[in-house]
Amino acid sequence: MHLEETTWTDAEAAETHLALLPVGSTEQHGPHAPLGTDTLDAEAVAEAAAGQYADPVVVAPAIPVGIAEEHRQFAGTLWTSEDTFRSYVRDVVGSLASHGWDRVAVVNGHGGNIAALREVTARIVRHDDAFAIPFTWFDEVGDHSAEMGHAGPLETSMLRHAAPETVHEDRLGAAAADGSDGWGEWQGRVNLAVDSHEFTDNGVVGDPSESSADLGEELLDRSATALCDLLDAIRDRDPGPRATE
Repeated sequence: MHLEETTWTDAEAAETHLALLPVGSTEQHGPHAPLGTDTLDAEAVAEAAAGQYADPVVVAPAIPVGIAEEHRQFAGTLWTSEDTFRSYVRDVVGSLASHGWDRVAVVNGHGGNIAALREVTARIVRHDDAFAIPFTWFDEVGDHSAEMGHAGPLETSMLRHAAPETVHEDRLGAAAADGSDGWGEWQGRVNLAVDSHEFTDNGVVGDPSESSADLGEELLDRSATALCDLLDAIRDRDPGPRATE
């Protein structure tokens, strides 16, 4: 059940306490993929999991702007502060919980959101009348997770399967040629780079020409199955007594 497509009376009648909250970003993804890649991918995983889960699941509208200032030099990138992002996620989860949808998986599509989501969901569990847990789809695709870059083969493959009209396939070769092989500029285990323009000319990390719709279908299936397993794990979980602020 997608809330933005549902009447309030039908939402009130929904017999579930499970919800999915897609979270993405509006940021550069090279010359071949849209600024909304992270949001589109997160929405695709949430929709697929809700569709295959045995019981009803509420799917909230996606949060499309995240922690992405590292891409600020590329036109169209939007970002918010970590404090604003955490507060917004917490408010939305609280809104869901107020209607009885108090077991929430936050389906994330952007690496820059991971640390803040870990912190805010822990705060929700400790202090609020809800149980929230972060789920980052590209961490849940088996051995393929090691291939994750930025606008590289994984993200591009997911789009080529779930939203093929958004990918400029004629630009894949150029995207790979002007991209980077890895994220950052490293001295030992220390990353010297703060922003992505320091190590990639066009914003790409990895080789998107290695992407395919078939790989995207596999990635979507793997991540959606893992998300369904997570819903099984949280649906009856008791977080115990709340702490006081």
